[in-house]
Amino acid sequence: MNPIKRRGSSRGVSMLSAALVVLLSGCATYEKCGFQGCPADRKIDVAVRNVIRKYPALQAPNSVRVQTLDHVVYLYGQVNTELERSTAQQVALSVGGVDRVVNSISLSYEGR
Repeated sequence: MNPIKRRGSSRGVSMLSAALVVLLSGCATYEKCGFQGCPADRKIDVAVRNVIRKYPALQAPNSVRVQTLDHVVYLYGQVNTELERSTAQQVALSVGGVDRVVNSISLSYEGR
């Protein structure tokens, strides 16, 4: 199998899985907070993104995305190494108000 094709399909599956998790769990949050989401979750989102920006290894070409629903931080995207993946999770856990982190970050083809 072509390595480029495998990389793309793996990324697509990861992104689809993360999107489904966020969408399905968002139904309960919508009932409580509406389309704008809960104010506390927005604050957590901003705080996690700001802390992640302090780690150059998690910046481009890596891509870490953040979504918070009901104090649960969902991480998705792609990084090069397992260390970068676990660093993103630890960084998210360090932010006040975070109850749990769901880490759906995938590794790039080179990182496997």
